[in-house]
Amino acid sequence: MIHFNRILRIKSLTTLLLFMLTFLSWGQTNGTLIDKVVAQVGDNIILQSDIEQQKTQLVGSGGKLTPNSSCELLEELMYQELLINQAKLDSIKISDQQVDAEMENRLRLIEKQIGSREKLEAFYGKTVAQIKDEFRLVIKDKLLAQEMEGSITNGLSVTPKEVQDFYKTIPVDSIPLINSQLSFQQIVHYPKITKDDKKIAYDKLAEIRNNIQNGKSFETQARINSMDPGSAQQGGKIEASKGMMVPQFEATVFSLNKGQVSEIFETAYGYHIVKLIERKGDDYVCQHILIIPEFNPMELEKSAAIMDSCYQLLRSNKLNWEDAVIKFSNDELTNQNKGIITNPITGEQTWDMEDLNQVDQQIFLLTDALAKGEISSPNLYYNQYDHKQGVRIVRLLERTQPHKANLNDDYALIKRAAENDKKQRIIKNWVKSKLANAYIRIDQEYKDCDFKNQWLKK
Repeated sequence: MIHFNRILRIKSLTTLLLFMLTFLSWGQTNGTLIDKVVAQVGDNIILQSDIEQQKTQLVGSGGKLTPNSSCELLEELMYQELLINQAKLDSIKISDQQVDAEMENRLRLIEKQIGSREKLEAFYGKTVAQIKDEFRLVIKDKLLAQEMEGSITNGLSVTPKEVQDFYKTIPVDSIPLINSQLSFQQIVHYPKITKDDKKIAYDKLAEIRNNIQNGKSFETQARINSMDPGSAQQGGKIEASKGMMVPQFEATVFSLNKGQVSEIFETAYGYHIVKLIERKGDDYVCQHILIIPEFNPMELEKSAAIMDSCYQLLRSNKLNWEDAVIKFSNDELTNQNKGIITNPITGEQTWDMEDLNQVDQQIFLLTDALAKGEISSPNLYYNQYDHKQGVRIVRLLERTQPHKANLNDDYALIKRAAENDKKQRIIKNWVKSKLANAYIRIDQEYKDCDFKNQWLKK
């Protein structure tokens, strides 16, 4: 039986991020460990320290160690090595660009946890280049394993009957309790950015660039003026690899010589200038200043008036919700979907309180006192993803009561659990077929483990 409750949520930090944090920390605190080989899969060995790292990662992500944890973690590591071996036999390729992009994404996440790239380097006593060199093979193997597993389960699907049969196999006392789930719709009107607004932003950046050309520090100007929250506090510094930034940005970076400051260019985010610090192949370090065009306060007043008109029409039943979304909303993510707000953590249209607290706390405050189908009055809204301010009306589409999972109310959830169960069975059969011809060696200390798969021939 699979762990049904594991599919209820998708964690915001990836397993690989946790692995990297654990690996780096382990190198700092456990350098004196007397290591040994505990298993071998093909040409690849697994060390006792690998298991200890996995234990630290498990605890760090909120899990609990059990008497069987070492055996379970060893089996997971052997499975990963089996995937990697088969990926190499099947000539699955992972490009350097894929590895670099994945590594840069993970390092950026770690930076957010620690505070900055400089703090990351200081804390671990390694440069970013050294960290990248240390992890290049690790990340490549992780990506190989993911690609291989994906090929094994490619095209997996379940029928309605399979979903029903799966649900019947769940012991009554194991059926999970589903917390209250909410779903929302919105009508958003963002103030119009006029040509005059864009010119103001452009002229401001032109003045900043002129100051830099006349000897002022790019770093200081970025800290004072840049509207990019991710780089401003680092003096505009960005370390990236080709493929990570928008095309206009990268085209500019790769056209510069070392130390050169670009002309002003525009992207969907606003107006930019870039100074190239260093470039090695597809990797580069640059400094960046972003100025985002801001609307005239009168435009926000216009949006408020528009949304007040929308609200009055909805309240008097002179306009239904679907038509109001089409007529009034200029939010590109929701105005073609009846205003339904997708949960970015799970990719679904339902939310629990934990998700709301992470993404949009205002929604709960606006709808807590509403009944199903009721709407909030117009309120100011800040879209943290696009960094845009507007005015919106929120509608409570659904609010479920806490209940035990059932096929009528939670079909999509149970379907995912059924798919995961089928995936595990496919993988188990694949492992069984590969073990017949694979070289496996396990240290005597772990030979009494109650593994899910028969790794050693009897």
